[in-house]
Amino acid sequence: MTELHGWGRYPRVDARLETPASPRGCADALADPLPLIARGLGRSYGDSALGARVLSTRRLDHFIAFDDATGVLDCEAGVSLGEILRLAVPRGWFLAVTPGTRHVSVGGAIASDVHGKNHHLDGSFGDHVLDMQVLLGNGEVARASANENPELLRAVCGGMGLAGVVLRARLQLQRIASAQIVETTVKAPSLDAVLEAFDAHLAARYSVAWIDCLARGGALGRSLLMLGEHAPEGPLAAQEVAPKPVPFDMPPWLLNRASAGAFNALYYGRALRATKTRTLPLEQYFYPLDALAHWNRLYGAPGLVQYQFVVPRAGGAGALREVIRRIADSGCGAFLAVLKLLGPANANLLSFPMEGYTLALDFKAEPRTFALLDALDPVVLDAGGRIYLAKDARMSESTFKRGYPRWQEFEEARARWHAHGRFASAQSRRLGLR
Repeated sequence: MTELHGWGRYPRVDARLETPASPRGCADALADPLPLIARGLGRSYGDSALGARVLSTRRLDHFIAFDDATGVLDCEAGVSLGEILRLAVPRGWFLAVTPGTRHVSVGGAIASDVHGKNHHLDGSFGDHVLDMQVLLGNGEVARASANENPELLRAVCGGMGLAGVVLRARLQLQRIASAQIVETTVKAPSLDAVLEAFDAHLAARYSVAWIDCLARGGALGRSLLMLGEHAPEGPLAAQEVAPKPVPFDMPPWLLNRASAGAFNALYYGRALRATKTRTLPLEQYFYPLDALAHWNRLYGAPGLVQYQFVVPRAGGAGALREVIRRIADSGCGAFLAVLKLLGPANANLLSFPMEGYTLALDFKAEPRTFALLDALDPVVLDAGGRIYLAKDARMSESTFKRGYPRWQEFEEARARWHAHGRFASAQSRRLGLR
């Protein structure tokens, strides 16, 4: 048995870990009657890639083909986004959608239907998957695309590995002329100000805000909005910089309201002007936390939980304000809080994004954190929102089923594609899925 955990290092489980070296090996693993869940690079935060039996796709890490003229990449599911960048950026191509870390596998990005700083214009990762090969629960391999087995595509993209195992995918990349980003930082003194700034910059290709979730009163929700555009010219090279290590677990007491408040004040104060523009490597804009290896150790041995939710743009600002107010009043230190504007939802059955605002926050895994998040769930649900499955480690079955009203369609699709009894995770059992 192997002890496994997600990026949050909470919870931890003992699992039978299997690492097949080929798609055939993955299919052979289904001969065992014990259900399994696929796992890529382990960057989902909670228990979505944990279970009694875990199938690692790390050895499915081969590039099949890349068309320099069209930007179509064919690769196995274990290939990381970082490996794609090393191949594609020097040729003038970039990921159409990327999350906040390069250390995610293609299969994991599909299973989570990850989104990025450009969702309001370009949608989710799954929207740029041309087709994929999926290992079904009966051992067969099916091709899924918008035109071939579209129901399977809608169940697998965002389905957290519960509808089948992605073995291989063809992705459409986007053309770039430079490996640099022109970043404009807008200083917003309040939540209302940053929401107005998002509206004023809807045409920006990329947008993300760091938000101070401990500020109160008139400064509630003060933020730095970072807008980004691909530079029209410049070098084409993926930046390779060795990350600075966090060599051991930090004492949990180091993270508290005082230290978080001091950090937030310093971070907000570093923006001396209302707007500032600079040019920087794309890695620095998209993946700032990748510069610090094992940054999850900053939260100590008990681990961390990330709470990411989305509320509709129409009427969701009030719920967003209420969540931030409760966090500020709670005294739970939150160093990392990221706000994004999302565009319309896609057709995938369990995909997280909807047209609205999404806020992601990291907390120490401790009893008062769980009590706070239990109190925040109804605020999100009453506004018509939901919690992100790829970040979740503690939501209840009722919260999940209310936030994802198409869960029954998902279960019906799983039944038709032979997934019941074959694919299961600690998360799926907690959420009441078969």
